[in-house]
Amino acid sequence: MSVGAGRIISGSEIGSLAEGASGMGKAGRQRRLRQERERQRQRAAGSPGSGPGPAFQQGPRQVPSRQERIASAIGEAVQAVCDGRQDNYGKHLDQLAIEPTPGWTQAVSRTLVEYLRLSVASAWKRGWQPAELARHIGRELAAAHVAVVSDMITAEMRGYAAATVDARWAAQAAVIEAAAPGKGAWWGSDAEYLSARYALGRDAELIFTVATAIETLHIFHHLPALEQLLPLPGTVRPTAATRAETAEPADQRMLGRIRALLAKAESTEFAEEAEALSARAQELMAKYSIDHALLAAESGREQTPGGRRIAVDNPYEAPKATLLQTVAQANRCRVVWSKEIGLVTVIGFDADLDAVELLFTSLLVQANTAMLRAGGKQDAYGRSRTRAFRTSFLVSYAIRIGERLSAAAGQAEAEAVAERASAPDGASGVGAGSVGGGADLVPFLAARHQAVDDAVDEMFGTTLTRSRAVRATDAEGWTSGRAAADLASLHNRGKVAR
Repeated sequence: MSVGAGRIISGSEIGSLAEGASGMGKAGRQRRLRQERERQRQRAAGSPGSGPGPAFQQGPRQVPSRQERIASAIGEAVQAVCDGRQDNYGKHLDQLAIEPTPGWTQAVSRTLVEYLRLSVASAWKRGWQPAELARHIGRELAAAHVAVVSDMITAEMRGYAAATVDARWAAQAAVIEAAAPGKGAWWGSDAEYLSARYALGRDAELIFTVATAIETLHIFHHLPALEQLLPLPGTVRPTAATRAETAEPADQRMLGRIRALLAKAESTEFAEEAEALSARAQELMAKYSIDHALLAAESGREQTPGGRRIAVDNPYEAPKATLLQTVAQANRCRVVWSKEIGLVTVIGFDADLDAVELLFTSLLVQANTAMLRAGGKQDAYGRSRTRAFRTSFLVSYAIRIGERLSAAAGQAEAEAVAERASAPDGASGVGAGSVGGGADLVPFLAARHQAVDDAVDEMFGTTLTRSRAVRATDAEGWTSGRAAADLASLHNRGKVAR
């Protein structure tokens, strides 16, 4: 398993926000210092004896506009959060939240919304998708900050025609919008956003609402860049090929049947029933993947590997990532774990990514159910060893699941080769027009393996490092995890109609 090396943005690299927000952060301070030095030079040049013309020709010193004062206060507040200077942070929050003149709060609100939306758009350009962005803000801060980001995502999405947004991107945005207090930009104008959110009654004072926005901007400044896995909104241009893929998606009936069977396996409380359900899920998914690949080859539609990011959170994030790696490996995919942000990028072809996502989610539910059923553990001295037990349980579970999945996938591949080798010419099934008999299927699948490896190199280059294997230190946990993996439901034993 590889670990992606994410880059944290330093204080001098706040260009993503500074482009649309003069006076933000260190760049703003440096710009103001240059302006002040220029004014001093001009005053010196106009003083008596230093040049032509009287000093009064310079005129009075220019007073910063309201917008400049607001931009400066926001920038200083964000920088104070970065530097951990609470006193300075409180001073600038007061400056923003206390209204010195009519219309001040509306101007602050309008500016904060502008900066937040610029930050959302910049994060998208840096590889972040809507669901990932909202999740990351929740990991770093609190539900109030997630609500602000969700509002900004919803507002930003209103600027794009539906036809120019990838369906997967639109689905994420729709889930986020559905969780908001109202559809669309529920708060009305941007000038009223702070007042509208404060009116929800979740903050004791307006200053807390302003603080939520400032702290959210601070997190945006430190987002690492991610790989671009989906086209940005506004860039999708439907072609005949993409319309055909939309009209003929991967076999949704097959995937729906698999989901239903896995859901049944997750809900059962009886080991015997779980074992009865645990026949050939991986084998079925492998056959589905092969057929899907051959169908694309027959139609002449070129397929290239893509990527999906799957969240892996604490507790026990390392064993969970190991489980995801074993599932991905059995399905001809590669994984890269970005540990600092709790995301694993899975690289592979679409049908294989479907299999990985379905199986990992179900197997993790089954593992957690079995692990929690075992309860807490203590050593001979009464000290808790629950964490060691559960870590060992999940590591052993992942390894044993990997063995089962790899065996099932190998069997499915061998059966597909044999089936095509024994079929008469022109009757070898899906994809026969492009891939010949069984002997031709082996290099065909090998080429897809190589395409996935090449995609990983192209996406991540030399930024990858190998992660250290997770250690299992509890013998009972290891034995229990392996037993649970043997009982884990991969699919129905019965033959699934196709």
